[in-house]
Amino acid sequence: MKTPIFTGANVAIVTPFKNGAVDFDSLKKLIEFQIENGTNAITICGTTGESPTLSHEEHTAVIKCCVETVAGRVPVIAGTGSNDTNYALYLSKEAEDLGVDGLLMVTPYYNKASQIGLIKHYTYVADRVNTPIILYNVPGRTGVGFTAATYKELSKHPNINGIKEASGNFTLFAQTLSLCGDDMNIWSGNDDQTVPMMALGAKGVISVASNVIPADMVKMCNLALAGDFKGATEIQLRAFDLMDRLFVEVNPIPVKAAVEMLGLCGGELRMPLWEISDANRDLLKKAMVEYGLSVK
Repeated sequence: MKTPIFTGANVAIVTPFKNGAVDFDSLKKLIEFQIENGTNAITICGTTGESPTLSHEEHTAVIKCCVETVAGRVPVIAGTGSNDTNYALYLSKEAEDLGVDGLLMVTPYYNKASQIGLIKHYTYVADRVNTPIILYNVPGRTGVGFTAATYKELSKHPNINGIKEASGNFTLFAQTLSLCGDDMNIWSGNDDQTVPMMALGAKGVISVASNVIPADMVKMCNLALAGDFKGATEIQLRAFDLMDRLFVEVNPIPVKAAVEMLGLCGGELRMPLWEISDANRDLLKKAMVEYGLSVK
């Protein structure tokens, strides 16, 4: 049985920018906002953190800032995946040296990989670091996904702790649980599927919506972990429209607009991402107001 790195709601936190540079002051404020609202863990430099547009120096500096600001209050998971296995290892070792509690590693994108290639890729890194790894399955972005049999093989490695499962494929999820049992922890990678996945055995969520409604995401997951799926479902359904609008354009465009409307930080993005359209901003703002959030 593998002890999960975290249980509950883990925010996939945005990376704030100002005039083209990382806004570290705002990042620290965002982290404090999350901790004040009970967030169970923080994922830094993931998809929502615009990691593809961070230079190597920025990537490690953002991880360092997060680790130092959190100061051990909650687990910190760093995105260190790459389509270059050697670079994924290099970045993972740097994040490990900075003191992270976990490594989130997306499947290799663009060049992709066969299932045996995925096993070799992750095993290569896992053999050479001491920090537990979370596999990240999001085939809609990367063009390649895991099979349940591959998950089973990777679950044998003591340093592979679990999966952020964002394929939306409940059959794959159920097959994986059946094959792997307690040898692989699974977290939802889709906010709107969190409660049904937890009903089947997921340990929580790595969440975009937690940037905006962290306390409610924590409450929802805690209820599910306690077996109160009726209460958890009420929160899930109440937040459904807001979660939907947070993906009205490609993530993290809408959530960057949302945190700006909440006054948490600026909404600046890095190209090739561009600011949300006026029409979609209105849809997002309407959902936020209807949820009860105070927007600017």
